[in-house]
Amino acid sequence: MREELGLKVPPVNEPLNELDHPLIGKANGQFAVPTGPRERIRSVDDAIMFKVKVQRWRGAVVDGGEPSWLIAAGVREDGSRDDFYEALATAMKAARARYNAEHSPPLTTQTHSGEWLADQDDRDRYRAEAGIRLLRELRAAVHQVVCASLLDGREHVADIGGAELGVVVQGTEDHATYVALRIVGSVPDDLVAVVLSLVPGCDRDTWYPEFAMPERPLRPGEQVYSNLMDPAAAARLLDELDGT
Repeated sequence: MREELGLKVPPVNEPLNELDHPLIGKANGQFAVPTGPRERIRSVDDAIMFKVKVQRWRGAVVDGGEPSWLIAAGVREDGSRDDFYEALATAMKAARARYNAEHSPPLTTQTHSGEWLADQDDRDRYRAEAGIRLLRELRAAVHQVVCASLLDGREHVADIGGAELGVVVQGTEDHATYVALRIVGSVPDDLVAVVLSLVPGCDRDTWYPEFAMPERPLRPGEQVYSNLMDPAAAARLLDELDGT
């Protein structure tokens, strides 16, 4: 990123695949699905790598499932078709020679790409970003059903982490805003706590377990919690919905 793409490494809440760079964008699109156009870098024989090209940018991608890794990048020089890939293979051949000089038995491949591949720091970063992505998805799902119920007072549902979330938001006789939230499915306690914290305008410490949803009894496997919502937060949420 720093040396080849000229980018700063952002904080973990800014996923690397979302950075604004033509090569990253091209790699995202090309390797977003398991099948599609693939051109292998034949001069690298110790790992399966594919070419990604856009404008003058050239990159090498290791497509090993979830995720794929953009492991090297450069630019095509004027008058040369694929000089980046030739230079990459030459560097990996030199790495193979260094490895064989220091280790036994020697590698039988022509190249050694180990130093270019994702390491533990990269995998740790990816797992942290996966948590950020999940939090975004949860927030969007929670806000969607809360907004929908604010508009009609009925129960609305969404899928969250393999479970089903249902939310009812209703006004009470004393002009308070009552929220009932239910979850069905095998969900760890820490995920339940995160979901409850994402409901706008509700004190995360005042959620109370219930034995029924409004106007219906508890169903098998349901966890139900209730709280009061700050009306101002409800209004802001609806304003945001109108703004989108």
